[in-house]
Amino acid sequence: MISALVFDFDGLIVDTETPLVEAWVELHAEHGLPCDLAKAHGVVGHVGINFDPWSAFPRGQDRVELEREYRRRTRLYTNRQPILPGVRALLDEARNRGLGLAVASNSDHTHVERHLDRLALRPYFAAILCIDDVSAGKPAPDVYLAALKALDADAAASVAFEDSVPGHVAAKRAGLNCVVVPNPSTAHFDFPQADLRLPSLAHTTFDELLARFSARAG
Repeated sequence: MISALVFDFDGLIVDTETPLVEAWVELHAEHGLPCDLAKAHGVVGHVGINFDPWSAFPRGQDRVELEREYRRRTRLYTNRQPILPGVRALLDEARNRGLGLAVASNSDHTHVERHLDRLALRPYFAAILCIDDVSAGKPAPDVYLAALKALDADAAASVAFEDSVPGHVAAKRAGLNCVVVPNPSTAHFDFPQADLRLPSLAHTTFDELLARFSARAG
């Protein structure tokens, strides 16, 4: 039987990723400059990617001010984001049935916990593992392995929920079953290692997930 569910955070529980791209596109448009959306989408879910977000701006542009305004807008837009469809219902059912629940995120604790508190979701999770807790971020499996250890859960009896390519690679490297639910910033990518791909978590039920993955766990 499935005994644990491990959730990515950004783009999976809350769409914090689309606001990052939207704010970046806005700033380019306001300065009459082109932006490469493919490159922006390509860094979603990654850490340590060599990407200069302001390369289209003139050499003399005040990058400190650009970053300040970019952070202001992303905070504003992100703080408006609701819980994504189906997430709370799945968490409620899993908690009612006694499954272990954890977050495994490539973001830091400050960011993740602030939004979990904002949306009253933190009490659902027995463990919250973030980039601060491991030596290597996704696609390395470290954060998922840490979540399994915190839950005392077996990987084959656990299901990860992801929205990004590096995230689903990390989950599979750690040995978990993986459900991919892309957000608008990642929907155009292929997820070759996913065990199941869904338009949203509202497109399944806890019992359907249990039936799909329990046989594999056994």
